[in-house]
Amino acid sequence: MSKSLHWIIPHATGIVTALLLGPLLSGMAWVEYFSIPLTAVTGPNALRLVSQSIALGLLMALAVSTYQQLPDNGRGSSFLRTILLPSAALIVIILGGKTFRTYGSPLILQIGSSLFAQAYTVALVACGLWLTIVWLRHLEPLRNAFAPAPVKRKPVRTTVPEEPPATDPSEEIPAQPVEKSTAVAMNGHGQPPTSLGRYKILKELGRGAMGLVYLGKDPTIQRFVAIKTMRLDQIDELDKVPEIKARFFREAESAGRLSHPNIVTIYDAGEQEELGYIAMELVEGLSLKECARKPNVMPLSEIVQTIVSVAEALDYAHQQGVVHRDIKPANIMITKDRSVKVMDFGIAKVTSSSKTQTDVVLGTPTYMSPEQIAGKKVDGRSDVFSLGVVLFELLTGQPPFTADNLSALLFAIAHHPHPELHTLRPDLPPMFQEVVNRALQKELPQRYRRAGELAQDLRACLQGLAA
Repeated sequence: MSKSLHWIIPHATGIVTALLLGPLLSGMAWVEYFSIPLTAVTGPNALRLVSQSIALGLLMALAVSTYQQLPDNGRGSSFLRTILLPSAALIVIILGGKTFRTYGSPLILQIGSSLFAQAYTVALVACGLWLTIVWLRHLEPLRNAFAPAPVKRKPVRTTVPEEPPATDPSEEIPAQPVEKSTAVAMNGHGQPPTSLGRYKILKELGRGAMGLVYLGKDPTIQRFVAIKTMRLDQIDELDKVPEIKARFFREAESAGRLSHPNIVTIYDAGEQEELGYIAMELVEGLSLKECARKPNVMPLSEIVQTIVSVAEALDYAHQQGVVHRDIKPANIMITKDRSVKVMDFGIAKVTSSSKTQTDVVLGTPTYMSPEQIAGKKVDGRSDVFSLGVVLFELLTGQPPFTADNLSALLFAIAHHPHPELHTLRPDLPPMFQEVVNRALQKELPQRYRRAGELAQDLRACLQGLAA
């Protein structure tokens, strides 16, 4: 929830004011002339009924505002967020029924006591069922809230490190492409660690979202892994180190629970000498980044199948309470057997906690959603917008929002409409324009609610192409 609670004050002030003004004004002489038209409710009771109805309406508005402010973190906050509205509705109905029976009995008699009782019972049962259903469907975040924090893993050291494997070209292990950069000093010098936890470090692959990436090997089961690292002792604000460590392991744990054929598997996470690391599935292939720009634009059917696979993976992750937050072509892999793998779930959230907001924006602003740019809380619909940008780029060979500088780019994403597809690629069927339009809506209610809905519409487009 936002650290500033100023948004509560107007609602709370309105509720208290309505509750106090009702009894205060109902004792005045002029109130006898006040009544509800076409009813037999007396002036004082009518005033109390109106004031308490306003208070209940403001209470429901407070619940809606609280729902919007609570973060969807896959844990206790997510659970409270899901049960908040049905709980508030149940409370409003109970208090509203009591208020009507106390001050509006003539109105009840006019409506009919049996009809009022039936309507009241139906409303109570409906809200009770609503609360029960959302409670049962969101037990996972509740379990996560009471789950113990990940245990800090002890480094496992070998007395005599094995020799690195020979560089025979026939035995070379290809890995997922990463953004290259100059070496960063590790453990006080320029050499990489010889091991991280139980993994033997074979070589440096490059730089990922968090820091350096290594090719590692689990000697127990002879499995090659990609190991992404983050220097925990180089965080700017020392007082935030415990919070960032906790978030690092929490996000790794959340991503590690994901088991989907189109999501890169997380095997392990740990910390060694102030170096956090995540060991994950090593993927052979090319990133979608290499297929997103002219002249290497993919065939239309392959584009659709790829985005469908990504959307299905995101829909699965969102149902588990995990939001990616950094969907872009570089985080989508096409393997040698042409399957799709989505990488780096939750890593954007980890890195953003240890950087300034400028650093975060400078990462991959082209694919950010308007709510990310505004610094608001994000849910799965933010990933849908980012995937819509990727789809637009794959279809046309260029991203939908471009500008000469960062500020102009962010403003364009937040406020400017995206170009029409036919202006860039006239051969595309109109149904693709409808899908892109809905995925790139600025306002959340107009956007796809779930990535699965985007996948469903794209499958319909694919069937239209085959017809």
